Amino acid sequence: MSSDLSDELAVHQGRYQVLALLCLSAAIAYVQRAALSVPASEIAGDLQFADLARDMGWIQSAWYFSYGLMQIPSGWLADRLGSRRALAIFSVVWSLATLLTAFATDFVSLLVMWSLMGAAQAGAFPCAAKALGRIFPETERARATGLLASGMTVGGAIAPVMTAMILQSFTAWADAWHIDRWRLLLGAYAVPGILWTVAFLGLISLRKLPAAHRTSAAVAPVDWSRLLRSWPLVLLCGQQFFRAAGMVFFMTWFPTFLQKTRDVTLVGSGVLTTVAGIGGVVGSLTGGFFSDWLLRRTGNKRLSRQGIAVVGMGLCSLLIVASYFVRDIQQSIALITLGAFCATFGGVSGYTVAISFGGRQVATVFSTMNMFGNLGAALFPLTAGWLVAQTGNWNLILFLFAFVMAIDAICWAFLNPQGTLFGDEHEGL
Repeated sequence: MSSDLSDELAVHQGRYQVLALLCLSAAIAYVQRAALSVPASEIAGDLQFADLARDMGWIQSAWYFSYGLMQIPSGWLADRLGSRRALAIFSVVWSLATLLTAFATDFVSLLVMWSLMGAAQAGAFPCAAKALGRIFPETERARATGLLASGMTVGGAIAPVMTAMILQSFTAWADAWHIDRWRLLLGAYAVPGILWTVAFLGLISLRKLPAAHRTSAAVAPVDWSRLLRSWPLVLLCGQQFFRAAGMVFFMTWFPTFLQKTRDVTLVGSGVLTTVAGIGGVVGSLTGGFFSDWLLRRTGNKRLSRQGIAVVGMGLCSLLIVASYFVRDIQQSIALITLGAFCATFGGVSGYTVAISFGGRQVATVFSTMNMFGNLGAALFPLTAGWLVAQTGNWNLILFLFAFVMAIDAICWAFLNPQGTLFGDEHEGL
């Protein structure tokens, strides 16, 4: 084997080693952030909340508000510190915040502690986007972001059923120790992030990461006025706002929705939420590979990135509406699962377009987009909880989900950024 071929294989292997660790981090983060969704009723009862839908809606939304508001500061920090160092810091802090949440004693303390966890997780994906923008060339970037998104959706998919099973397994210990089992759950969920950080620093951060391109240019100051004047960035943020608002349904109210509208058990709601999540995982994986294949085949970025997003979000909206009219639970879940598949199939384009559009300031641009996404994610559980509190009709959440996904498809139809926001290229980390 020639030296050049050996070097090329080593670089390729190194890229996917980094990607594998980033995917694992994404899965851990999504498991941790979903820790309150399945035991929502238990937590509300143990902490004596006056109204489950209203109060847990505020708790769920507070996480996303703090997560969203910290996006730009964390992205700016990642551009300055580099993704490896920043990601290790963020991972430790959000894991410790998860542990602290187990000590909540009332509505206010739970709100504050869970918000701190959301703020700490804000830097995770700007760091990952910065890393992928550096080490993967344009023709492999959609598959890389698709794999990263699949890490998120794997975490989101396994979290409900895993949480339900862990809660059940902790029942005896909770009774023996006279402690709420959801507190034990949060303590257990704090551990994987710490272990990941140790592995990340030991196996990756001490090595030199492979890069698809290099530059010696220093990071220039961010031209904040350009962020405010960019119409493509407005649309990029808009699509993220609506897509994240819709997809957070699975991470927040979906288990409770199934319990209330389909009379399924706690474990059953976790299993069915995981089934829908699997559709999202498969969509992320296949969407990224298909997008790169279409780009190589046609050379058309608009078709291969924005085109599949329009189709994916539009189909998702139609399938979710159709699921309401199907009374058989298995058939209804099948339609919802297919809808989740379509949404994530096209959803990988959000990260891919943001990385290309961000240039050297990719973490800042990505975090700006993600900030609006998480503001949308914060508003959805709050709005859904308010709708249920006002009407007593849990099915309205389903139509709210379909509506925001339809608006997301419209945003993608008009989104067509040219070049990079700041007129530069990606930098090394």
